[in-house]
Amino acid sequence: MDDGSTLPGASHLECTWTGETFESEALQGLSPVGKPLFARYDLAALRDRFTPESLEGRRPDLWRYEEVLPVRDRRYQVQLGEGWTPLVDAPRTAKRLGVRRLLVKNEGINPTGSFKDRGLALAVSRAWELGAEELALPSAGNAGSAASAYGAAAGLPVHVVVPQDTPAPILEEIRAFGSDLQLLDGLINDCGEVVKKGVEEKGWWPLSTLKEPYRVEGKKTMGYELFEQLGGRLPDAIVYPTGGGTGLIGMWKAFHEMEELGWIGSERPRMISVQSAGCAPMVRAWEEGAEEADLWENATTYASGLRVPGAVGDFLILRALRESGGGAVAVKDHVMAEWVAKLGADTGIFAAPEGGAVAAAVPPMMEQGIIDPDDEVVLFNTGSGLKYVGMTPVD
Repeated sequence: MDDGSTLPGASHLECTWTGETFESEALQGLSPVGKPLFARYDLAALRDRFTPESLEGRRPDLWRYEEVLPVRDRRYQVQLGEGWTPLVDAPRTAKRLGVRRLLVKNEGINPTGSFKDRGLALAVSRAWELGAEELALPSAGNAGSAASAYGAAAGLPVHVVVPQDTPAPILEEIRAFGSDLQLLDGLINDCGEVVKKGVEEKGWWPLSTLKEPYRVEGKKTMGYELFEQLGGRLPDAIVYPTGGGTGLIGMWKAFHEMEELGWIGSERPRMISVQSAGCAPMVRAWEEGAEEADLWENATTYASGLRVPGAVGDFLILRALRESGGGAVAVKDHVMAEWVAKLGADTGIFAAPEGGAVAAAVPPMMEQGIIDPDDEVVLFNTGSGLKYVGMTPVD
């Protein structure tokens, strides 16, 4: 690891739709065609020195992968202990579901209780480094908490707009971090319109999902961690709850980087996207063979992280599902809740509804032949069940 304060950072930004490249050292949103930008790195130059062996003894958080993260100056790495979450072996759940081995990546122990900390740690750090003065985002809940925490740590004001029925513990958390919180009678896409107005009129810097290039960089570290925690390999299948889909997209990006670095070959886990039956635009698009997903009308689910009726990265999610031989499935709220209880009894993990959803997704995926009984399967519990206490299934 470099002993100085300066890191290589990204070489450039690339439009995920056209491949056009852009400057990485200025604040950037979507590409000119309205698609997400990816940070790209000089992986050939890193190949000999950024190796699995080079990670030994590094700090147990996501910044252990700093060579393939965009922050150039370590002074701007906002750190609250994010990442390096447990990968818990769950033999009783494996037996219950009928698979050879099942593990749960428990993102609920991140600093604000969800996987959102990974993405917002990077988005806030990079926005701070590039000179943003006020931050803003629409949120279904947990991203608002994470942005508020990291904004507070960086000393930057944060404006958060969430649906008025966001779980109360999340609202209290956002308030505790000193953010400007606005409740709206609507869904996250309606909240996005309010943020857009603030961006245009007040100069806020938006941190919306995939509408800036760096949240996905934090999320991709889950892929690097899986490789390390499994002893230098990847599982057969990854089952992931999908709202905006940044985590799934990020891991897929990480696997391509790892291949270029020489860590893995062309093998990939089968990527499985799980949504709520009350808000399943990706599932519908996957079943129809579409390249992009239409907006889901009248979205309803108590899993607030899954109540995302439209995702700007829809084509990236669907591309990963198809390229990996994976799939997508929708789960009813009451079934999620049943699996939160089963998973808790089997593992000692109090999962968010999204964590219950991924467990519930395994049987239908086995029926479709996408998961095999002999597979090693990783489920992602993306948040703590404590944040949803008092919420009830809507079906």
